[in-house]
Amino acid sequence: MTMAATAREAALTALEKWRKNGAWSDAALASVIAKAQLDARDAALASRICYGTLQNLALLDFYIAAFSTTPPQKLEPKVLDLLRISAYQILLMDKVPPSAAVNEAVALCKRSGCVRASGLVNAVLRRITERRDSLPEIPRKGTAEYLATKYSHPLWLVQEWAAAHGYAFAEAALRADNAPAPVCIQTNTLKTDVKTLQSSLQGQGFAVRTQDRLPDALVCGGGNLAASDAFRDGWFYIQDAAAKLAVLAADPQPGMRVLDACAAPGGKSFSAAVQMQGRGSILSCDIHENKLKRVRESAQRLGISILETAAMDARTPLGSLRESADVVLADVPCSGLGVIRKKPEIRYKDPVELENLPEIQSAILSGLAGCVKPGGVLLYSTCTVRKRENEDVVRAFLSGRPEFAPEPFSAAGVDAPDGMCTLWPHLHDTDGFFICKLRKRV
Repeated sequence: MTMAATAREAALTALEKWRKNGAWSDAALASVIAKAQLDARDAALASRICYGTLQNLALLDFYIAAFSTTPPQKLEPKVLDLLRISAYQILLMDKVPPSAAVNEAVALCKRSGCVRASGLVNAVLRRITERRDSLPEIPRKGTAEYLATKYSHPLWLVQEWAAAHGYAFAEAALRADNAPAPVCIQTNTLKTDVKTLQSSLQGQGFAVRTQDRLPDALVCGGGNLAASDAFRDGWFYIQDAAAKLAVLAADPQPGMRVLDACAAPGGKSFSAAVQMQGRGSILSCDIHENKLKRVRESAQRLGISILETAAMDARTPLGSLRESADVVLADVPCSGLGVIRKKPEIRYKDPVELENLPEIQSAILSGLAGCVKPGGVLLYSTCTVRKRENEDVVRAFLSGRPEFAPEPFSAAGVDAPDGMCTLWPHLHDTDGFFICKLRKRV
């Protein structure tokens, strides 16, 4: 496609980048919006359309199929993308006039080189508009298939959650995945306090509220936080409450030595530094050196001087790190199914690609075990809610490591009497997240 000129064209271009290249939607959108030089209002509209469409693909395809003489799977992919973003505007956006969505879709169809499909696009969208208050019902209500269509999640994942937690729980979790995700920021108390930060952001027009669980956290809406004076001055860093809770559970203290073994983009390292009041040492590692540059730049902005970085595969730690750390943070690679509401395309991952994750996670946990001092803490965490990547990995590790034991913890209103807890968006208003605190015997 040529360079996007409107919000809808930007959304369509970003969606096409995701479909063709597997690009992350946020990165694709940022690139398209920057090239198109969209103003803040159009950028917000493009983002809403792109994310909303990704969140509702199966549902939109169900309605498109109901009103199109050509099945969705037989439509030209670009035409189907266009129908999807337009149906989303008509059916799921209150402030977009349906006529505007239809007319822009037809015009965009022609500009995109799909002139022959413009009649079909016009007909399908007008039928959807006419029936928007009397849409066909999704079949098989009360089944996993119904939920998979209504909330546009893969059937295998819906079945997994329903089997593990029950139908009502699964539906609540799916609904939360399609709700707007809050942007949570953490106050850098090495430089300021939460009231001063809140006042600064509100003074620049940002909508800000306190976070219920964390007294030094704020939830923000609207605007580019990275353009704020407070960001430039290092007064905060972006981090979800769940990740902050993991560091609170690990409880690093001033003067300790901390190893953050899978650190990028650095949020847990920064939280540890703040909790340690800037005293002690933190080694932030990642397997990719290029990711560590961002960690160092952020640490400099935040005024964190106790942090160093090193490229390292956490499965085979540096020999010099043996029994060196009071706290080891292992936020391991995972399926990411706990952050679907922030990255909607994660739900469309091929489950086959996820099969080997527990093996990698187990290897990291085993590798890092030797880095913990006697009496120290090994904190295992993921941003997924799958038992096979969480409890199963920990229990397999403990079966061969008698020197480690789960340690109960309580942090910011979350209790883990057996040393493990799973956070869910619809229950805790955080990312989906797993935290396990392990203590090494002296």
